Amino acid sequence: MTAVRMTAWRKPPEVVRIPVPEPGPGEVLVKVAGAGVCHSDLHVMDWPAGTLPYDLPFTLGHETAGWVHTLGPGTHGSGLREGDAVLVYGPWGCGVCPSCARGAENYCRRAPELKAAGGGLGADGGMAEYAIVPSPRLLTPLGDLDPRTAAPLTDAALTPYHAVKRSLHRLVPGTAAVVIGVGGLGHMAVQLLKALGPADVIAVDTASDKLDLAAGAGADHCVPAGEDAAERIRDLTDGLGASLVLDCVGADATMATAAGAAAAESDITVVGLAGGTLPFRYGTLPWEAAVTIPYWGTRPELAEVVALAQAGRIRPHVEIHPLEEAVETYRLLREGRIGGRAVLVPEG
Repeated sequence: MTAVRMTAWRKPPEVVRIPVPEPGPGEVLVKVAGAGVCHSDLHVMDWPAGTLPYDLPFTLGHETAGWVHTLGPGTHGSGLREGDAVLVYGPWGCGVCPSCARGAENYCRRAPELKAAGGGLGADGGMAEYAIVPSPRLLTPLGDLDPRTAAPLTDAALTPYHAVKRSLHRLVPGTAAVVIGVGGLGHMAVQLLKALGPADVIAVDTASDKLDLAAGAGADHCVPAGEDAAERIRDLTDGLGASLVLDCVGADATMATAAGAAAAESDITVVGLAGGTLPFRYGTLPWEAAVTIPYWGTRPELAEVVALAQAGRIRPHVEIHPLEEAVETYRLLREGRIGGRAVLVPEG
């Protein structure tokens, strides 16, 4: 089968041919419909050897959707049937610690002992024709959703959903929420904010086409990124600032905008991986502003995301690319030329 494999650090992936895997005890073989192309993959590629505990090579793709193809021994009581459309939950924990037991495998207590964070992140992921999933617990039924376009729900939607959900108590009528960076995560964050609460949504980005995407996703206001972005946000909020600022970039400049745009008693939530720094000292943040860096989301939350998609409340903006064009698709992503989320689709 064709697969997109990371074979060396600080180099592009390779499109290669490898055997179709066979599911072992407790495992499920998924026929892949689509795998999302995420900016965090670029960070993984760019980090030097030794930064992450991953053994090379492995197949990329941590946003995966498809159909159950083969149930391994011991999985037939899981409720899954061959042919079921499913999402693959991205973070793979130990499955038995207290965090995993409540579905928060994104915060697995044994994560430092594991050699991979999930499929596509140290273990073989979904950028292939077939993918092994180590347990049925990591599969979420899609119902009648098309798995070819649903793959981004497992990260591009789940990550901002987890981030927004923890701040819903702040988003009462008359408040505002800001989304900085309207890419894969950001365009879903705009939709989630509109679906989940009454706050006005303000989108910020450097690119006019990304702001157009934000407007189409339901943003009430669109602000070009720059030194005056925080001031413009304050003007839009009668000088109060935003009750939630969701930074989907995480660079020095975007964090500075977040701090300048935040209201008193607000949340500044950073989900972008650009590696920026936010100075924290008296006078740099509004009173009782909380800064947090959440990671991904839980298995129960993924089911909630799917329910929102099934109800038509959210919909990923997807660009379909053939699996064989993965290297070119990553180049387009690096250059900022992907609108919404790119999804790699195997032939047939």
